[in-house]
This record gives sequence, C-alpha cells and structure tokens, in this order.
Amino acid sequence: MRTTMPQPERGFTIIELMMATAIFLVITAAMFGLLQLSQKKYSSETQLSGAFQEARLAVDQIVRDFNVSGYPPQSLFSFLPADSSQYTVSPVAWDPNYAITPCSVGTAGGGTCVTPGDFDLIVETDLGNGAGVSWIRYQLIGTTLFRAVVPKTAGTDPDVATSAAAVRVPFLTNVMNSAVQPVFQYTCDTPSGPLPCPSLAAGSSGIPNNIRDVNITLIVKTRQPDLQTGLPKLVELNGRGHRINPSN
Repeated sequence: MRTTMPQPERGFTIIELMMATAIFLVITAAMFGLLQLSQKKYSSETQLSGAFQEARLAVDQIVRDFNVSGYPPQSLFSFLPADSSQYTVSPVAWDPNYAITPCSVGTAGGGTCVTPGDFDLIVETDLGNGAGVSWIRYQLIGTTLFRAVVPKTAGTDPDVATSAAAVRVPFLTNVMNSAVQPVFQYTCDTPSGPLPCPSLAAGSSGIPNNIRDVNITLIVKTRQPDLQTGLPKLVELNGRGHRINPSN
C-alpha cells in the first residue's frame, strides 16, 4: 500500500505581507484624506450658511423698520400735540425743525451728514409698544453694524440720543462694506418722479422728508477663513425698504 506524504502548508511570504500592508495603508490614507476634505467642506459651508442667515435677518429687520417709518405723521392730528414726541417730524430722524440739527439740508446719502448717510441711518416711527414714537438707528462702526432703539424726546438731537453706549448694541459683525459699496443708498420723491437723493440740489424736494426708499447692501465675512484656501469667504445680500406712509 502506497501512502501519500502530506504536503507542507504554504503561508504568505514577507514580501506578500509587506505589499498587502502597503496597499492597505494607501487605501486608508485615501479614505482619511477624503474624510478630512469632507470635514473642511462641511465647516466652510456651515460658516457660509451662518453668515448668510445673519445677514438675511439683519436686512429683513432694517427693511421692516424703514417700511413703517414716519408713523404717526403730523397730518394724522386735527390739533398737533405740543409734545413732538407724540408724532413723527420726518420718516428719517433728521430735520431742520429739531432743536439740534446734525447736518445741513440736502446732503443725504453720501454728503457730510451724520445721518442719514451711507453707513448711518436713523428712522422715526411708533413701534406699537406703548412707548410712543421711537428713534431706531443703524450705524456701521468699523466692521460692526450697531442698532439702537430709544424713545423720541422733544428738543433732543437724535444723533446724541442714539449714540450712548448703553443703548447701542452690536447687531451684525464682520461687515465688510466700504466706500465702494455703502450700506445705505436713498431714493427721494420729486416732482419728476423718484431720483437718487445724492443727485438732488441742496434743499430741494424736502430732503429728508421725501426719502421714499432705501437700498440696503450688506457684505459679511465668515467668522473663520476657509479651511481649504485659508481665505475668508464673503456673503452679499441686498434688500429694499419702501416707506409705506406717504403723509410726511
């Protein structure tokens, strides 16, 4: 009877093991590279979405405040109250009738005014909170857009009243607007129809009483630079406030 000798079992050689390990490491490195890229992309998109949402909410709030500016107008009263805080003198809180006038007539939208200006706007309106007429100010200082809300006080300069640190709070940060692209641009009612306010001659058409629209542009930078490029990303949003009340 012939017997067959068992064949010795053959294992992997060192070279085969090294090749398998190398292939595994290459695949693992590629997977981790893709994962890191995905994380960077997610972080970048999250920051961009956050900046967009913040800018959108800011534009919406400014539009709402401007839309209801100028209420209640003087024409609403049969007998004008002695206290001017009970009505609006102008939809935009700057007028020669104020006790202290921040700037000269006719320089709205890019002139030497404190407000209204390319980066500074005070609107006058009743917010319906029982406090009477209020001044609402939006002012860009550095890269922060501030918002202030104070009750209107007769004989008080709205610029001074809304400049106090106690009432001025950060509203939107990382705002990158410049002289090339201002935050606010104005359109005024004229006998010839709506015209950009800076194109009007000084004292014409009742500036700022006849400011009808404000175009809002906000350019906001993400809080952190993009992880892929190392550069910040910018979001630009536009809005248009249209004063509903035509009476003043």
